[in-house]
Amino acid sequence: MAEALLAVRNLVKHFPVKAGLLGRPVEQVRAVDGVSFDLAAGETLGLVGESGCGKSTTGRCILRLIEPTSGDVRFDGRSVTAMSPGELRQLARGMQIIFQDPYASLNPRMSVGAIVGEALTIHGLARNAREYDARVVELLETVGLRAEHRGRYPHEFSGGQRQRIGIARALAVKPRLIVCDEPVSALDVSIQAQVINLLEDLQRQFGLSYLFIAHDLSVVEHISRRVVVMYLGRIVETASAQELYAAPRHPYTEALLSAVPIPDPDAKRKRIVLQGDVPNPMRPPAGCHFHPRCPHAMERCRVEAPLLREIGPGRMAACHLNG
Repeated sequence: MAEALLAVRNLVKHFPVKAGLLGRPVEQVRAVDGVSFDLAAGETLGLVGESGCGKSTTGRCILRLIEPTSGDVRFDGRSVTAMSPGELRQLARGMQIIFQDPYASLNPRMSVGAIVGEALTIHGLARNAREYDARVVELLETVGLRAEHRGRYPHEFSGGQRQRIGIARALAVKPRLIVCDEPVSALDVSIQAQVINLLEDLQRQFGLSYLFIAHDLSVVEHISRRVVVMYLGRIVETASAQELYAAPRHPYTEALLSAVPIPDPDAKRKRIVLQGDVPNPMRPPAGCHFHPRCPHAMERCRVEAPLLREIGPGRMAACHLNG
């Protein structure tokens, strides 16, 4: 694998749960519990799992929109977790985010031109009004919108168009890495395909790297080169998209894939229905976090947490069945 543009090591984020009149911490939500992975320049890495598994929190900790509890994040060789506020502001030119909800992530009181051009003003990327306006028009046209759209407001656009505005805003500072936090989950299926194709076109055009966070494995398969699967704050499997979809090596990944619809009406796939709900992240199960729902759980799984280890070239899994 090429040298990592983004390197995440033992990332942890615990949210305190407070109670009483004094608001003292009584428990902790273990949202992210020791996550490590690399992302190469020009690569799209899919980060998948059920709602509440910690994938969005991981993305926000990488950008330090949320302060991590511990661990290290390195972008282009520099430690993000050790940066001062001033250094973080400069970092924003290298890393950006596209949010999940295009209805909530755009300021309804700002015009589209002001939303897209805000970063140009903050980072001093336009020398005068004429250059500013030209860059805003260029960004809108890059994502498939028109110049006249810059005077309109977010409520005048469809969900897909709003997400294009969010993409244009992320592109304004010419970043190298974009964290895509479920960017199509709030959109209709037909619009999802358009936005995914746009992201792929932009990646080829600008040499972008994506951390693509999603719960829909069919979307991740289409856009990602490698996939990281999370469950209850931990990584359970990592593999190339092709290998993961052909032969998953963790029971949780297998269950997720069994729920993906197959377009061929003659194709048959056994659906794996997991028992129970995702455990409480304040009190995760001992041993393997997945064992209460795993159809292959052994006594060892109840007492010993499996290590995430290499099981093949470029493949890793945290499951006792693989060892």
